[in-house]
Amino acid sequence: RAVQEAGLVFIGPSPEAIHQMGDKLNFRRLAKEHHVPVIPAVEDPGDGAQFLARVKEIGLPVLIKTAAGGGGKGMRVVRREEEFVPSLEMARRESFKAFGSDRVFVEKYLVEPRHIEFQILGDHHGKVLHLNERECSIQRRHQKIIEEAPSPLLDARTREKMGADAVRLARAVNYTNAGTVEFIVDRDGRYFLLEMNTRLQVEHPVTEMTLGLDLVYWQVRIAEGHPLTLEQDNLTPRGHALEARIYAEDPENNFLPAAGKLLLLREPSGPGIRNDCGVRSGMEVTSFYDPMISKLVTWGETRERALARMRQALRDYCILGLRTNREY
Repeated sequence: RAVQEAGLVFIGPSPEAIHQMGDKLNFRRLAKEHHVPVIPAVEDPGDGAQFLARVKEIGLPVLIKTAAGGGGKGMRVVRREEEFVPSLEMARRESFKAFGSDRVFVEKYLVEPRHIEFQILGDHHGKVLHLNERECSIQRRHQKIIEEAPSPLLDARTREKMGADAVRLARAVNYTNAGTVEFIVDRDGRYFLLEMNTRLQVEHPVTEMTLGLDLVYWQVRIAEGHPLTLEQDNLTPRGHALEARIYAEDPENNFLPAAGKLLLLREPSGPGIRNDCGVRSGMEVTSFYDPMISKLVTWGETRERALARMRQALRDYCILGLRTNREY
């Protein structure tokens, strides 16, 4: 909003869309209005005792989540009744510290879920497309570690249905530019809406590699007012892509972030290998920022080929001077 008021063009969605999609409780209400399935949940009714009474109706285990943000902050899994009120208070404190709001809600906790998201692009002329899905089920502490496209889980019918739901939601708020609609799939194959990220995500390269598109280019084109010339029927993925997030952290010491000087960083290279990196040899990695130092991406004609290239690329990746999760 500040960018717009300064007379500049913001490369991204409107402030209204960011607000509507960024509030998870509002997002749930919007999804219900447009017949997109959501996980059974209880919105914040006030004190802990009232909350627990409502939570018992949907049954344990449950997941406490902040209404105002994401990234795993303020998130707590509760499996026993006596854990609920202390976990609720901790989640509210963490949410307020991270996002300036202590509003939380509780969702039914799905056991062994799969995390699948759809890339969205919308222009200023009413056209909204999905660019197929990415699977992001391999996570640690609610943070994605490995992503891939397409998902090995989805069949053509489910992919089409989830994509149509994602597009319908985006249209409901006149969404423009890039965004990601996230779903969770249970063990029975039922999917539920999780949230929408109103931005381009860390894992967007796997979509680029399978579709041959530059999503940042399209972000700029859309912001300049150009119409999308892509067509939904032509957005068929080719081959398979994987992304591994390379973190400066110590897997043998509870994954604590690592800081220090990068004595040597030698990136892997070769056919079907891409490394989006924010550092180079001689730079200092500090504790003041997210510990991710690069995104290693591989592509192959098949999933097996992409996996083989990823294994080789990880072996060839030389990082000296501080601990990383490469070997892990």
